[in-house]
Amino acid sequence: MPTSLTLPEAFDKTLDKLTGDGILLVAGNPPNPMTIGWATFGHIWNRPVLTVLVRPVRYTFGKMETVTDFSICVLPDSLKKAVDFCGTRSGCDTDKFESTGLHPEKCITADSFFIAESVLHFECRTLHKHFLDPATLDPAIVKRYYPKKDFHMVYYGEILGIYGVTE
Repeated sequence: MPTSLTLPEAFDKTLDKLTGDGILLVAGNPPNPMTIGWATFGHIWNRPVLTVLVRPVRYTFGKMETVTDFSICVLPDSLKKAVDFCGTRSGCDTDKFESTGLHPEKCITADSFFIAESVLHFECRTLHKHFLDPATLDPAIVKRYYPKKDFHMVYYGEILGIYGVTE
């Protein structure tokens, strides 16, 4: 059973995975996990907030648009292949849980799911969202990351709970 953690306790492990193998964003019912490598943490509106970015062309975008809650899951190194799989297949035509052997579990504080095999996960509720505005984005970023003009939706999720288990 996961135990409650503070953001400082979870931050380093999450940042290591973000800049490495990636972490999983889980949204929808039925839930779909999607690998992400970009996220930010902060304190906005007197709340702890985790922001994630999802392109409209992704299957998970439709999931995020129909729910208010989502989770961010950090998997152990032993499940790197599952994280890779979730980043290279679409949930539109693949049941990623069945294909990877991962298991969805109801969140503790959010109306969403997390991955039971996670070593830690964040449970979030969307406070705000907006599309990136290319007119205000550094042109070098637009050139490198948005040659197709498929700008991300940015979701600001209030962190309702952070839970972890020991590996």
